[in-house]
Amino acid sequence: MARVLINFAHPALEKSRVHAQLLRAIKTIPGITINDLYEQYPDLDINIAREQALLEQHDIIFMQHPFYWYSAPAIVKQWMDLVLEHGWAYGHTGKALQGKYFSNIISAGGSENAYQPDGHHGHTIHDFLLPFIQTAKLCNMHYAAPYVIYGVHREDISDIKAETQKLVQVLERLRRPEFDPSVIAGLSNLSQLLQLPAQTQ
Repeated sequence: MARVLINFAHPALEKSRVHAQLLRAIKTIPGITINDLYEQYPDLDINIAREQALLEQHDIIFMQHPFYWYSAPAIVKQWMDLVLEHGWAYGHTGKALQGKYFSNIISAGGSENAYQPDGHHGHTIHDFLLPFIQTAKLCNMHYAAPYVIYGVHREDISDIKAETQKLVQVLERLRRPEFDPSVIAGLSNLSQLLQLPAQTQ
């Protein structure tokens, strides 16, 4: 059974429409570890040993955050800068994360069509997530399909509830004893997992 860690980062959770709902729902799933980075480190003073221990204890690692300016909130960069140390996460002796799966759970204000080469932003979400994709590669991890919720600025309560339920279903499937994590590396959006035949999961 895959052990799932969610490193959650939202600097203004009290104002959140989407991630506040997601977080409440995820907390109801047995076996999911939620690591709220802003709650743990309000001064961005990251406990490197604690974070590395959490990573070592889990098989699938998500960075969950709103998609801020084509990237992530500041603490995510601080976390990556400090925790993914040379000699531990990468380099000749850096094998601590080898074989694990790494990805993002993100919300974007724009529609999926806006994140296309001919769309408003001129690039796909995967283009903007390249630093995370390359980080996974450097650290000997597999980058899995991200879970992307598009168009959150136009979503109403029922839309948010539907997205929340979908993410819960995805995470529950990742926790199944028979689940093969290699499946998630071949998808473009992790939500596609719900469309696959059960025998491929």
